Amino acid sequence: MHRQTHRVTITLDDETFAFLNNVASNNHSAYINQLLKQEHKNFLQAALRKVNQEEAEDTSYQEELQAWDSTLSELIND
Repeated sequence: MHRQTHRVTITLDDETFAFLNNVASNNHSAYINQLLKQEHKNFLQAALRKVNQEEAEDTSYQEELQAWDSTLSELIND
């Protein structure tokens, strides 16, 4: 599957540009793309952790899960 690519123009200060040149050599796009993919993954993981934490703290939700677990257990064992 071919992914569509997009060109963007960004402005970097001298120090950041020097760092990019040092670590990415000739392929700035690939380096920046990889950084953004990792940041996107980090963002999604943080969001998932937050939702899981909220779920764990929601007592009514936990009670509902227990009820469903019991119901499913009864159906499986019958």
